[in-house]
Amino acid sequence: MKALVFHKPKDVRVDNVDDPIIEEAGDVILKVTSTAICGSDLHIYNGYIPQPHSMVMGHEFMGIVEEVGSGVSKLKVGDRVVVPFPISCGTCHFCNMSLPTHCENSNPEMYGPEGGLAKGKGGALFGYTDLYGGYSGGQAEYVRVPYADFGPRKISDNLTDDQALFLTDIFPTGWSAIDWAELKGGETVVVFGCGPVGIMAMKSAWLRGAGRVIGVDILDYRLEKARLTANVETINGKDADAVEVIRNMTGGYGADVCVDAVGMETEHSFWASAKNLIQGEMGSMMTLQRCFDAVRRGGTVTVVGVYGTPFDNFPLHQWFDKGIKLRGGQAPVHNYIDHLINLVETGKVTLEDVITHKVALSDAAKMYDIFNKKEDNCVKVVLKP
Repeated sequence: MKALVFHKPKDVRVDNVDDPIIEEAGDVILKVTSTAICGSDLHIYNGYIPQPHSMVMGHEFMGIVEEVGSGVSKLKVGDRVVVPFPISCGTCHFCNMSLPTHCENSNPEMYGPEGGLAKGKGGALFGYTDLYGGYSGGQAEYVRVPYADFGPRKISDNLTDDQALFLTDIFPTGWSAIDWAELKGGETVVVFGCGPVGIMAMKSAWLRGAGRVIGVDILDYRLEKARLTANVETINGKDADAVEVIRNMTGGYGADVCVDAVGMETEHSFWASAKNLIQGEMGSMMTLQRCFDAVRRGGTVTVVGVYGTPFDNFPLHQWFDKGIKLRGGQAPVHNYIDHLINLVETGKVTLEDVITHKVALSDAAKMYDIFNKKEDNCVKVVLKP
């Protein structure tokens, strides 16, 4: 089959690879009908999260069940499904605590309690390096899906692929950022990062009762996309000090909730990069720092942008002095997906309006380059195998 394969940083290619096979009784084989490039795929592409050998990429995908393992009871050949990006067994200690991203069984080689840089990771993720299970991803014609009675969700034929695809990751991730903030209604929510996850957090904020939603970015085309798709006010952080603007917009207090939807791959200076080399850090926590600056005292910061290493200057003093509530992590998609499917089916939210590029899988390597360089007003890429 054809699949997008990571070979080394900045080197991904559509190659011929072996078709996946049923390996465990709980597996299904999915014929992929749509898949997408995620901003967090770029962390692997750029070498921020190491991968020592070739690997099929992609954790946002959906398709049609092609083959069913002997232990699968909830799916049959021909079912059309979306697949949550975390791989979770559904029966272990943490899955039973509704913490599917901390599944004990899906990532046995690298799992552990520490949450460290190497060993001690949480549950597995599709197409997301050996650290997270080494599973082949869904930027391919076919993909093996383990624990198929717990993860995949059937999708009505009334929904197109474009309407349903982002239930796999970016919508549940944006929803997590707002759910963790526990909105009561009427809050001012500021989302740093107007990429696909940031826009989904903005849509989620409105759905959860926010009174005001503001998007911050440094690229005009992304700010425009946020205004058009999420009906938000926007701030260009290159044109003005976003923190000061936010305080001026909120009577000097700051936002009730700030969302970091960027993570470690924010723009940073040459000197910051030099410091990274000395201290063994990757990327920058500048966006998180902006969130701490912009949130009001006693407010909430949620983090759905990815951070992969420690940072020496973490603003612990600021977190303590301001009494900031801080939540973050991989989105527990399984906890939310059934409710979110209903929101899409009933027309309460539109997801496909973030798509800017829809191309054949054969063009995936080119689109990685365009997406990474932020060219051609690229916000979200959908690949069609």
